[in-house]
Amino acid sequence: MQVSRVRHIDCSAPDASGEYAYDYEYDIYHFVDGGIGLIARSYTDTPEEAHFLNIEANGTLRLLTQADLAQPLFALAQDYLRQEGKRELRWLSGRGDGYEPLPGGMPSPA
Repeated sequence: MQVSRVRHIDCSAPDASGEYAYDYEYDIYHFVDGGIGLIARSYTDTPEEAHFLNIEANGTLRLLTQADLAQPLFALAQDYLRQEGKRELRWLSGRGDGYEPLPGGMPSPA
């Protein structure tokens, strides 16, 4: 498995007083094995959390499905993130519930 981590900063332009309407700093993790890639994000203000966002297969990026969570790469990515201190792992299912706990008792306690 190959892993990359890139820091991102997303913020509004400062207003007249120098304040920002929003200011987010986060790391994007990209886990790749063969033709499959997983993308996860962790915000710097909640360093114990990480969220799996998408999967890339054969050059196509899409939301994760329940079946994707059983992929060997998913287990390797979880292990890596836990070694990085990420104890609360969630995934974006696309069902309208936002980030959901991993099924089957896989999430770590907060």
